[in-house]
Amino acid sequence: MITHLTQQSLTTELYWLVLTLMMTGLFWGPIIVNRISEQGVWGTFADPSIIADAQWAKRLMRAHVNAIENLVIFSALILVVEIVGANSSITAAASMFYFYARLIHVTSYTCALPVVRTLAFLAGFFCQAVLALTLLGMF
Repeated sequence: MITHLTQQSLTTELYWLVLTLMMTGLFWGPIIVNRISEQGVWGTFADPSIIADAQWAKRLMRAHVNAIENLVIFSALILVVEIVGANSSITAAASMFYFYARLIHVTSYTCALPVVRTLAFLAGFFCQAVLALTLLGMF
């Protein structure tokens, strides 16, 4: 018997959460490519704790860790917005802007652009604050 699943559309907030999750999950790719170029395939698999020589790879590793730390907060806020039905044009915009803020953050961190990196981080934090304040009834 073949069952058909009905396609459910995501809210805007969940859509951007999924894209942010996917993006964050892909940040490690260039780090691995760098490790393979520096240590070879076997060296990369044999000891994953070896630190990269390339400065950009070290910065990307730190940016990835930062993205994961902030993803915990963003994900929880989006899920609570969904659970309580607090979706609005404000929460939709905040979730979209968060995605782009984090993309700019990881790119500027990797490329050693400190002012851009800080502004992008603050933009992401602002988006989280907007979501939290919306849940608290302040928007």
